[in-house]
Formats: sequence, structure tokens, C-alpha cells
Amino acid sequence: MNAPTVGEITVRQCVVRVVRRGGWSWESDPRGLVQRVLDALPDLLAAEFDEYLTGDGPDLEITEPVRLTVRPAALAGSGLSSTGLVLERAAPAGGDPVTAPVLLPVSAGFEAIPSTSDTTREPPPFAPGPAEHSEASVAALFEEPAARDELAALLSLLPSETVWRYLAAVTGESAVPAGTDPIDGPAAELAAELVRRLELSRLPLTRAELAELVRPARDEPASAFVGEDVFEGTRVTTAPGTSEETRVGPVLPFLLAGPLARTGYLDAIGPALSGVGLAEGAPLFAAALAYKALGRAPEAAAMFAGLETVPDLTNFGRRIRPALPVLDGVLALSLCRGHDPADPLLVTGVDDGLLLVDAQGLFPIAWASAADGLIPHWTACGRPPVLVCDSPLPPTCLSDLDAAGVRFITNVRPLRGDPLTRLPWHSPLWTTGGVEPRLAAELPVARLDDLVRALFAPLLPDRELERTVGLAASLALGMIAWQLWRERESPDPLLAMTRFADLEGTVRFTGDVVHVKLPLGRRHTDLSRGGALADVPNVVWLGGRTLTFSGG
Repeated sequence: MNAPTVGEITVRQCVVRVVRRGGWSWESDPRGLVQRVLDALPDLLAAEFDEYLTGDGPDLEITEPVRLTVRPAALAGSGLSSTGLVLERAAPAGGDPVTAPVLLPVSAGFEAIPSTSDTTREPPPFAPGPAEHSEASVAALFEEPAARDELAALLSLLPSETVWRYLAAVTGESAVPAGTDPIDGPAAELAAELVRRLELSRLPLTRAELAELVRPARDEPASAFVGEDVFEGTRVTTAPGTSEETRVGPVLPFLLAGPLARTGYLDAIGPALSGVGLAEGAPLFAAALAYKALGRAPEAAAMFAGLETVPDLTNFGRRIRPALPVLDGVLALSLCRGHDPADPLLVTGVDDGLLLVDAQGLFPIAWASAADGLIPHWTACGRPPVLVCDSPLPPTCLSDLDAAGVRFITNVRPLRGDPLTRLPWHSPLWTTGGVEPRLAAELPVARLDDLVRALFAPLLPDRELERTVGLAASLALGMIAWQLWRERESPDPLLAMTRFADLEGTVRFTGDVVHVKLPLGRRHTDLSRGGALADVPNVVWLGGRTLTFSGG
């Protein structure tokens, strides 16, 4: 490359990665987004390094990587908005990295990560196992909802024990010692929510007061959350980090990682587990997810999780319970954000509670023990009409939905006192009013029953963990079906589950990559054309490795 002239910057290598977050639409022009990032880079770099481009001083060479990170912001609509961008680089004369704020227009819900580095400098090999992989920041779990102005909505979905536990975790991460410094950021939001729940007289105003509020949670013995006890005394190992290991088996679970990454769910797993002291348990969560996609197949689950064997998940399921509402909330908000209020929702009885499902694509949104637990999700979806399906329902389900103002139609015979009206229809239907009877005939109720039997039937030793991974597996499978087949048929999670359940491939573990090779054929073609074989970086249960795909 030619030497730069005065006032110019030469970039010897640049990598731009655009990661979709918070939904499953890339909007109308995904390639245009990357181009806008590239177009903006010269001005961003010039502004940051302006002081070195003036005068007659010597040329400056920066050999350390320069990393630009764009975080999503809360948007009023679907157009462009300026979001905060942070640039980190090595100081020219040594010392600590410098951070400077700039602005970059970015489409809603994307993260663009350009970086530059000298091509003569090779990156160090990365080969950690889960025990060596650095714990994800718990505070990062709440940063994206805060940027979207959804943090209050997420916190409202969490039980008090979970709020208290994560407040303690965020407080413990702070580099500022407890004292008179004011609290801010996620800690302030979590503290406000906990104070409201406990009906305390005032908020903690300083870090010292906050430390006192969460002291009981922080004083819990570490053995209550981590250690060999979590893994039932079974040693958990990963595929060798410095050598290669190749396995053959079902690859459907690996296909789930991409959709979960695009919705932000994948990034939430690490911080969510760290918040309850279970950072090393990510492979066990992945194994539970694989069980849901394939049925109880220990060898396939171990391969997906990067384990030699999968231990009994009973104890892990009990330990992870405080983290599950956080993961469920991240998933639900992602789906509610993308829901069209004109499209109906379905409610069906599952596991002595209620499951809320998006009728378009049959995406399960949330499970709750009673109807009032679904109302926040229904509201976040834009208060659409609802079909309550004939199924085992809590006794007060219909009256509770009506009391909350939900417009619904149902084929469930109401109880005495339920405020419903019988419709003149060829089959028995009742309604609260404002819903057309044809809605009941158009919705895929029978397919929903099949979905519940396949993905929410008892399989794991802990029902709460089972519901969480059932929701996650349904989301990922539904997104695959939506990507691949929505133009020619009505997609739903069962299509992806049945069509790829017997797809086997070769999985190769190396120091920094887990590579999945699929057999060539119609299924590989569909996946490739649908964009379902894109690389998935930094998979938490694989020790931060990148998951890649190919055919052959």
C-alpha cells in the first residue's frame, strides 16, 4: 500500500461485522447499512486522530487494534437514529487505551463493529474452555434494554428475588468502592424497582446505602451457587482447546445459535448466569436446549454444549431458577417488539399455567401461572385480539382476561359468572365483543397443540428450566422456518424441528472455532439461501469460540 500523504490515514486492514439484535427482520436494505458504516469510517477516524494529522510532525503508526462499537438506542420508529459509538485504541505513546464518544447513524437494532489493525500483527490464539472464559458483565445484561427504553418493562417481569440477586451482582461488579458516590446506570434502575417492591421509605442515594441493601444477597456462601455441587460431582470438560476433535451427530441444535444471536438472547445467557454465580454452567444450559430440540439425546447434547458427557441437570435446574425470568423477559420483549397489533395472539393452557403465542409463525412469547402474568406481554404487543384455545385453563382465566380489558374469542365453555356472549356460529363460540368469529376458523389451533406436545412436554428434571429452554428452542426453530419457507407455506417451529431433526453432520472443535459441516442437498441449500448458516461469534457455552458452517 502506498505511503500516506500529509493529513491522511492509511488503514491496512478493516473488518466490519453487523450483528442484528432485538428482532428477526433485517429491514429493507441490510447491505446498505454496512455501506453506511464504511462511508462513515473516514470521518470518524479523521475526527478522532485530528490532532495527529496537523503540523509537520513525524508519521504515527498505531499497531494495536482500533475497535468501534455502535450500540442500539431507543427509537421512536423504524428509521435511522443517532446512537452512541465508542472508539477504543492504544495510546500512541503507550499507556492505557483511550475512549472517546462520537456519533454514527445506525439502523434500529444493529451493532456494527469495525476494527483496524496492522496486518503484520497476528492476533493471539484464543482457546479457552468455559472455566477460562471471562465472565460476562452482569451490567451488560441491562444496557441494551436501557438503550431501548425497555429496562423498566424487563424489570417489571422479574420476581423480587431475581431483582435483588442481580442488584447485588451489579453492585459487586462496580469498580467504585461503596461510599458517598451516587449510584447510577443499571444499579439505580434495579434499586428503584426493589425499593418499590419492598415498599421502602426512600431510595438508597449512595453506594454505601446500596451495599447495605444488597448485603444479605452478597453474603450468601459461594457454594450455594457454584462449584462441583452444581454439576452433581461430575467433571465437566470441553473439547480440547489446543488440539482438534471431530465428532459426528445431529446438527439441529447448532442451527439454533444463529437465531438466538440475532435476537440478543445468546448474548444474554452469559451475563444472566454470571448474575447468579453460574458462569461455568453455560454448557449445561446449552445441553438442556439441545434436549428440547432433539428429545433426550445425551450424546448429541454433549456435542452441542462442547462437553464430553452431560451430567444430571437436576441440581443445575434448581440453582439457575433466579436467572430464568431474565432470559424469559429478554425473549418476550424481542417478540413483542416485532408484533403487528393487527395480528392476533393465542392463549392455551400449558403446565398448569398459560402460554401466550404469536399466531403469525406460532412463536411462543411467554408462560405465566395465571392470566395476569400475560397482560404485560399483551400490552407490549399493542393490545391485539386474542383467541383462547380449548385446553386446561386456570379457573378464573376468562374472567381475569376480561377484567384486564383483553378482547378475546374462545371455544371454551364459560363458567357461571364469566362475562361472555354466545356467538351465532356453526360451532360454539363465546366473546367479550370486538372480535370477528372468522378469527377462530383462520388460526392454526391444531398445529399449536402439536407444538405444545413437542416442545413443552415434560422431559427435563426441572420444570422451570424446561419452560425456559422450550421458549428459546421454539423461538429459534420458528425463526429458521420463517427465514426458509414463509414465501411458500405457513411456517412454524415444528416445520424446522421435523425437517432437520435427522440432519447429521461433522463437528470439528479447534482452539477458536467450532466448525459444522453439513451434507450437501436440498436442506443445505435451503439453509444457505435463507441465511441460516452465517457465522455465530463468541458462543458462550463453547468458551467464546466462533461457530461456523459449510457444506460438503
